[in-house]
Amino acid sequence: MSNRLIVALVLCLSIVFGSQSRANDLVVDLSKTVVPITTSFTGSNLLLFGSFKNDNKTDIIVVVRGPFHDGIVRQKKRVLGVWANGDEVTFEDVPAYYYMASNRPVEEFLNDDLAKLRQIGIDSLDFSVKNADQLPEHIKANTGQFRAGLVRNKQADGLFGRKLGNVHFKGDTLFRTDLHFPANVPVGEYGVDVYAIRDNKIIGEHTTILAVQKFGLEAGIYDFAHRNALAYGLIAIILATAAGWLASVLFRKS
Repeated sequence: MSNRLIVALVLCLSIVFGSQSRANDLVVDLSKTVVPITTSFTGSNLLLFGSFKNDNKTDIIVVVRGPFHDGIVRQKKRVLGVWANGDEVTFEDVPAYYYMASNRPVEEFLNDDLAKLRQIGIDSLDFSVKNADQLPEHIKANTGQFRAGLVRNKQADGLFGRKLGNVHFKGDTLFRTDLHFPANVPVGEYGVDVYAIRDNKIIGEHTTILAVQKFGLEAGIYDFAHRNALAYGLIAIILATAAGWLASVLFRKS
């Protein structure tokens, strides 16, 4: 083996192991990795904490996202004085829940290219239009308005949000932030990504998988409804009919 090849191999190994050691400097954990949903669930708060050397040049970003699904946006229009559904657009790979926190405004230390590459920030989320080639031209020209409508709906439901300055450093290395999951948070798996940013580069990152699950009676009904949709629908109709009949009997006697 030539001297040049040996030198090149040593340089490559030093770069690889050096980057791994820097990434391992970022240590992150959650107060719990499962958010239980029961009949009394009204939302949940989790504590995310970690450590990374804070030399006044490193910033921390926390992103929670998932599960992914198709998002449908319909445009409302008036037909004979009545509001009705008009044109619609379906977006793919839309996170049902998206939340971002950072120690200071992201715009101050992260450029748009890196933000879009890692989809950091609501404006950087990449929603691809499903069956875009089949849409009429007038809809293709206005997909940006439909995307904005999707984001507004998610924000109104409390499922899209961000908090700047919500990541707090404690001393030289420790940091923490609170993660809030609203009462309407969907069931599924979520990715919790933590990025350490310096000089507009990611110098450390860590991903934790978080599960939102139903427990107890809530879980039983949920599983039955998804595994036996037809039977669940019939039972719901029978119960609704029985409840209506019982109410009419009671009010007639009174």
